Amino acid sequence: MTPSAPFILAIDQGTTSTRAILFDSGALPVAYHSVELRQIYPANGWVEHDPEEIWRATVVSCRVAAKGISPSEIAAIGITNQRETTVLWDRRSGKPLHNAIVWQDRRTGERCRELKDSGHEMQVTARTGLLLDPYFSATKMEWLLDHLPGLRLRAKDADLAAGTIDSWLIFKLTGGAVHATDVTNASRTMLLDLKSLQWSDAMLRLFNIPRAILPDVRDSAGNFGTTAPDLLGASIPIRGVAGDQQAALFGQACFAPGDVKSTYGTGCFALVNTGAAAPASQNRLLATTGYRAKGQMAYAIEGSIFIAGAVVQWLRDSLGCIRHASEVEALARTAKNADGLYFVPAFTGLGAPYWDPNARGAILGLTRDMGAAEIARAALDSVCYQTRDLLEAMGRDMRANGLGVPSVLKVDGGMVKNDWFCQRLADLTGLPVERPKVTETTALGAAYLAGLAAGLFADFGEIASAWALDRRFEPEVGSATRDVLYEGWMKAVERIR
Repeated sequence: MTPSAPFILAIDQGTTSTRAILFDSGALPVAYHSVELRQIYPANGWVEHDPEEIWRATVVSCRVAAKGISPSEIAAIGITNQRETTVLWDRRSGKPLHNAIVWQDRRTGERCRELKDSGHEMQVTARTGLLLDPYFSATKMEWLLDHLPGLRLRAKDADLAAGTIDSWLIFKLTGGAVHATDVTNASRTMLLDLKSLQWSDAMLRLFNIPRAILPDVRDSAGNFGTTAPDLLGASIPIRGVAGDQQAALFGQACFAPGDVKSTYGTGCFALVNTGAAAPASQNRLLATTGYRAKGQMAYAIEGSIFIAGAVVQWLRDSLGCIRHASEVEALARTAKNADGLYFVPAFTGLGAPYWDPNARGAILGLTRDMGAAEIARAALDSVCYQTRDLLEAMGRDMRANGLGVPSVLKVDGGMVKNDWFCQRLADLTGLPVERPKVTETTALGAAYLAGLAAGLFADFGEIASAWALDRRFEPEVGSATRDVLYEGWMKAVERIR
């Protein structure tokens, strides 16, 4: 990095918080601020966020994280964000017209079923790499246009702007000058043609979305304008944008085809780099973009679990058996052997590879001598079993694409600070688990992308050489035991579908 601008500011706008992290010239975090995000539940299965609350938290987080340094010392800003969450706003006033509909929201489940029954899923998958599910942005956007009076007419006149959270933040940060997204976020809308990387006319017709309200699609490492000078004291270039899971793929330096990472935040998302050609999944996983930067395009196959860290939040907030999320490890360690106990946390349905929006959570196999510790352990085990679900399906897709099978799992996210969980993950998946020294890989990936576009990092090799291992967890459970436990998990899942 140049001495005059030794920092990169990464905005990490997630499902449960909005954070800003300042990285130094060695790509190490040096300052941090986070603001918790309120969750809004208007109806059963509905989840919303207040876009204005997200915006205010972004400004506060950036100002606090950058306090004490001159704006001229920040070479670039990178943005990473919760994906699929959809915002609709007035282009002139910059005001949102409704709460953001969060990726977890299931209100468009019936619409997705109608489209499936009409035979549209094959076309959707062929064009976008995705499956018809309320998870993605297209039916959320369609719902907003159909349910808010007068918006269909206004959309035709391009009075409106729509997009994922990255687009909302870029628009606000640039004072309305730029309405853009990157290829990774665009690929999660169910409106992007995965091969051409342009908005698909066929998908726009299917969901009745006017092209005029959508953002420009740009490289993940590229020019997204500059911030309004009054926000941070000077105009700062925005040079990197990626959806949170693709940002983590980049932050984990998964640059070679076959590299796999799994991120454990609110949900769990495993991605494998499949190289420069758009893949197809035959196992109900998703084909998606990985990144486009410095002239290189990488695609990925992804498996998505809706509930991972959120199950720990449930233990804290709903069951009350812990006061802080960090206490779950100690509680799980005290559990008696309860191998017949299974917790299927389908609070908002099941993600990959089941894609069952109507499934609901259950705890199965309870006996009188079980309590909070055993339930906590079963909750953490559920994340491990769901990861194996993804890896089993991913392995089949990888073999079909000539990539072999996963040999090691790189992990990141808040849950992997828990050593007991990482060991259990290795035990129940049968793969070595590698935890990096910098576990904030989502924000780190956004910083790397911004740094590449700003010329602060020479190439992918420089980034890969900076990746450092903190600890490797080897499986300690025999394959026969592991398979018996997993068979019990699969039976539990079938019970709640």
